[in-house]
Amino acid sequence: MWETLYGMCLAFPLVLYFFIPVYFNLGITSVYQYLDMRFKSRLVRRLASATYFLRSIQNLGVTVFTPCVALKTVMGLPYWFSIILITSIAIVFTVLGGLRSAILADAVQSLVMIGCSIMIIIHGFFIAKGPLNVFEVTKERDRLDFFNFNMDPTLRVSTVSATLGQLFMTLSMFGCQQNLVQRYFSMDSQKQVEKALWLTIPLTIFLFSLSWIVGMVIFTVYADCDPRALGYISEIDEIIPFYIEDRFYFLPGFMGLVLATLFNSGLSIVSNLNSISTVAWEDFVSQIPIFKGTSEKNQLWCIKIISVVTGFIVMGVAFIVAQSSGVIDASQLMTSATSGPLLGVFVLAMFFPSTNWKGAAAGIISSHLVTLFIVLGSLSIAKEPNYLPVSTEGCTNTTFSPYIEPIFDIQYNQYKMSFMNKTHDDISSVLSMPKVESSSTDDILTMLYSITYMYYSLLGTFVTVFVGVIVSYMTAIRTRDGVQYHPLGYEPIL
Repeated sequence: MWETLYGMCLAFPLVLYFFIPVYFNLGITSVYQYLDMRFKSRLVRRLASATYFLRSIQNLGVTVFTPCVALKTVMGLPYWFSIILITSIAIVFTVLGGLRSAILADAVQSLVMIGCSIMIIIHGFFIAKGPLNVFEVTKERDRLDFFNFNMDPTLRVSTVSATLGQLFMTLSMFGCQQNLVQRYFSMDSQKQVEKALWLTIPLTIFLFSLSWIVGMVIFTVYADCDPRALGYISEIDEIIPFYIEDRFYFLPGFMGLVLATLFNSGLSIVSNLNSISTVAWEDFVSQIPIFKGTSEKNQLWCIKIISVVTGFIVMGVAFIVAQSSGVIDASQLMTSATSGPLLGVFVLAMFFPSTNWKGAAAGIISSHLVTLFIVLGSLSIAKEPNYLPVSTEGCTNTTFSPYIEPIFDIQYNQYKMSFMNKTHDDISSVLSMPKVESSSTDDILTMLYSITYMYYSLLGTFVTVFVGVIVSYMTAIRTRDGVQYHPLGYEPIL
């Protein structure tokens, strides 16, 4: 997953030199306005807006669920309670107009989380006897699986799928997504945008690497006594709050600070609810005859009502995410599945001048249908994850802090496991991140369903462009000897 940074870093220059000049040269303020100008079709604009709306709701569902994991681990709050609580507060914030406060809280929360991550890393280096030992332990136990160029498309993550998949996802987000492109327009010149995007690359590497280094530190500390194997936690995502509760008991208030910032990250959906509700109003609701000519005051109330409805939809998505295999998997799958159609239509608009609105619309719809078909099909396949092995050989009754009660006598349990001939491989079913085994069947549908979600963005983009070009060619109107005709026939068009 660390190698997704390759795709991100490759995407920023492409956005800078291919997408940004188009927007600035046309003097537009909306990416959907560009599609309107290019294809002269409200349908294409609405399909692109609907794709953005769909992706935003899915990602917000993941955002809401993430702090729920920590709240369950530390406070024992069930997922359903936390999801309802966070979403309800966000909806109230949105209706009352607390956007400025929410944005300020986002900025503070980001700084605090960076500080907390750095503290975890420094403290973890001290416990694990230095960064060199952290590197050695993670490498010896096969956690640093870099430069894996296996081309098997059914592998969950390899260097190839991480690079290509994230490249297309990042292009879609930073090149075609309205809320991000709006930030480019807020700057005074294209030169400023260039500086900002080039600066984004090292910042992205730093911020993402913090997360992976935190993971390496925690794995090293628990390398010989895995808390999930012993039942201290039930889900993979619970490891960080458990680690803080276990190792930072000496620092009063640190756990509360982390929980507060995580809880606030769930409330960051306030600004996003405002954004997508405005898009829904502009491109869909306002076009309904009964809402045409609505006064500004009533428009504001309509947008707030849309925000409330959208908030409840996000709540439903968060409940679905709670049933997934993990926060990272859910986030990557949802982003990848919706990136292809959006990126594909912009590629058609910018790089295929002969395409028309019929081809663009057909491409978006086809891409969504193909991706949905694969996603639903993948749910029908029983995938047995082959977990990497973990160890409990170094566990004692003093392994964890005195504030965490042992669930049983660890030494007796180890003796019992040894007596029953439980080998190291027998407990491999209790691990951190799974690697799904590749399908060996020759069945085409099964192979299609087994494609890793990392490739959904690439596949979606290809389908959009391919279908868009073909349909545009078939529906194009050309002139020959002064007579209009379709390219597939010579019948005059009256």
